[in-house]
Amino acid sequence: MTSHRTGAADAASPDVTRTGLTSDLGGPGWNPRTATHEEEVAAGVLWTRCGYRSEWGPLRDVLLSEPPASIASVTDPAGQLMRSPVDPGRMREQFAAVVEAYRARGVSVHTFAPPVTADPNIVFVRDLFMATPQGAILARPASAQRAGEERHAAAALAALGVPLLRTMTGTAAFEGADALWVDEHTVLLGRGLRTDDTGIGIVREVLAAQGIDTVVVAVGEGVQHLLGSVVFVDHGRAVVHSAALSPSLRTQLTLRGYELVELPPDDEVVGRRAMNLVTLGPGRVLMPASCPATRRRLESAGLEVFDVEVGEYVKAAGALGCLTGILRRDDTAVGPPRSD
Repeated sequence: MTSHRTGAADAASPDVTRTGLTSDLGGPGWNPRTATHEEEVAAGVLWTRCGYRSEWGPLRDVLLSEPPASIASVTDPAGQLMRSPVDPGRMREQFAAVVEAYRARGVSVHTFAPPVTADPNIVFVRDLFMATPQGAILARPASAQRAGEERHAAAALAALGVPLLRTMTGTAAFEGADALWVDEHTVLLGRGLRTDDTGIGIVREVLAAQGIDTVVVAVGEGVQHLLGSVVFVDHGRAVVHSAALSPSLRTQLTLRGYELVELPPDDEVVGRRAMNLVTLGPGRVLMPASCPATRRRLESAGLEVFDVEVGEYVKAAGALGCLTGILRRDDTAVGPPRSD
């Protein structure tokens, strides 16, 4: 039997007498992590690249929710924040058409299947997070009907490898469609029914850590979110719902030299959600179908317009912009607003 002296170095053990430390304690073999979190996200290796600094940069990645099983069990549309009964089969067909519309235009579409416990409104993914260049800020929907949807969004984002920077706490209310980039250094935050001062404070804190300023504006009457009042379609150019543009929002757009393409509060804009569109890239938009007058106005303003049918989503009180969670856009060159 071989004797073993207590405290003696075993023949198979690392040589701790020379360095004093093994690799796990910072000795030879230890490699320090030198990149910042932002650099790691931008590299797209440890984390998935995400975020953007303009609403009009070329759209690269989106997150969509498959229509949940709970759509079929809605008997009281108003009680679920909907306008009228939804046909589940048709909504699934329209979901597939939206996926194809994006993919046909070079956008990577990521989808998730919500659990059977998810409420019907989870189809409106834009409300559930805000993607920043360093990761996602999770929302906390303001209505009791949508409480907990952020859990499913968090799971979907984590599965994609998107960092989760912050979860709303306390009584905070924040929905992603109330946050829009007005320039590469500034985000407009809409204060209204869906986003309160506590939620604004949390978002502001996260963005400030990334060197991003925030400006609070009122959400106009007759729209759910800031996105219902303004859609940025190019550098220095925005489509606006003229009747829902709050004075503070109009002031901010005017101060920054934006050219406004104003849409009237007609049946297409109010009833068929014609302005609930998504910018594909500078001067290119995807909008709800069956809105010919609005399409003509946008094309007359020099925009390239595509459309897709989302009528069942409209019945559920949303449309294309609401159902599309924006994950990533390419950076765009910045400069003075358009002068043409």
